Amino acid sequence: MSILIGIGIVTTVTTFYLGKKGWHALHKAVGISPGVLTYQDYDAPLSLSKLSWQQLNLNKKHLKNLSEPQLRQLKRIDEKVTRYQAYQKSLQAQHKTPAVTEQQFVLNKMLHTRLPEVLASHYYLANVNMSISADNDNKAEANELLRSVLDNIEQRLDRLLAQMEEQQLQELRVMRNYINSHDS
Repeated sequence: MSILIGIGIVTTVTTFYLGKKGWHALHKAVGISPGVLTYQDYDAPLSLSKLSWQQLNLNKKHLKNLSEPQLRQLKRIDEKVTRYQAYQKSLQAQHKTPAVTEQQFVLNKMLHTRLPEVLASHYYLANVNMSISADNDNKAEANELLRSVLDNIEQRLDRLLAQMEEQQLQELRVMRNYINSHDS
């Protein structure tokens, strides 16, 4: 009886040990650390001090007067630009050099030249001392213009990402057709 209890204990300990090692190996294979959980609350207000940009080069001073939705939209734009840049790098890794389209050129100019200029102008209008009635009208118009510019940039990015996705699907279809045609 004590032999069976000993075997049961050894089996249980071995199973637990191997399970834990396997669990850690699985996490290491996918690049995460087991036991470390960082929760990101996407509804929490954005803090300018903690806000970092992956692709956009923006002056933090010009972001001080932006509303929460405007900051979130800028963050979304930055994430979309990051996805697009990752796609471009993957093409370069495959030794493919895609031709730059007019849409890509215009979007790049908007993101790296015009967007910082628009944010600087918005910051100036938000901080300039004008008469009270004109100040409120100008600030409202400046916010509306900024929203319009951000919407335009985000829509262009969405179209570019959709084209990128369609192009990748088309390449997969071509490869599937090629493989299927040489199947026999």
